[in-house]
Amino acid sequence: MYSGRMSTPERLIESTRELLWERGYVGTSPKAILERSGAGQGSMYHHFKGKPDLALAAIRRTAEELRAAAEGVLGGPGTPYERIEAYLLRERDVLRGCPVGRLTMDPDVIASEELRAPVDETIAAIRARIAQLVEEGKREGQFAPSLDGEEIAAAVLATVQGGYVLARASGSPAAFDAGVRGLLSLLAAPARADAGASRCEHPERSGR
Repeated sequence: MYSGRMSTPERLIESTRELLWERGYVGTSPKAILERSGAGQGSMYHHFKGKPDLALAAIRRTAEELRAAAEGVLGGPGTPYERIEAYLLRERDVLRGCPVGRLTMDPDVIASEELRAPVDETIAAIRARIAQLVEEGKREGQFAPSLDGEEIAAAVLATVQGGYVLARASGSPAAFDAGVRGLLSLLAAPARADAGASRCEHPERSGR
């Protein structure tokens, strides 16, 4: 139930966000929105032009929140590797799936350029931020020089979104966690290998 202090438009947006996550666009009927929000009959059309307009407001809100949550760890303290690690390990409702990622599998959302735009922009922004961190890590010697920031960023997002699918299919977050651990091991291994090779080539740096 929503707080009595929440305005009717806010209740409608929050209800639509939840229903889109649970049921997709088609399953998010005006009747279901009104029942979930506790809003009166006709409230949707009083505050919004209709279901597409309300859905757009809900998708924008969800996209903004996901982007802010990602930036909270990707832009937080720590080395580039630690920030990418924090993004991959941050708390998620894995079995429920990603509220933005699931929209990419909704044909009605993908078919609408307007509804798809916030989804595309959010994924692109997170991908660009991760790519930036990889390039930063390369300059600091944390990542192998051969790594490509854009490719690693794509791999990170693919691991997260694919992990949601595997977890939901198995009914367990174990598959998601395994994918994250595997990717983090791959990201850390090249830097360690390069560091070891550098010490062998320049034994005076090892302190021996």
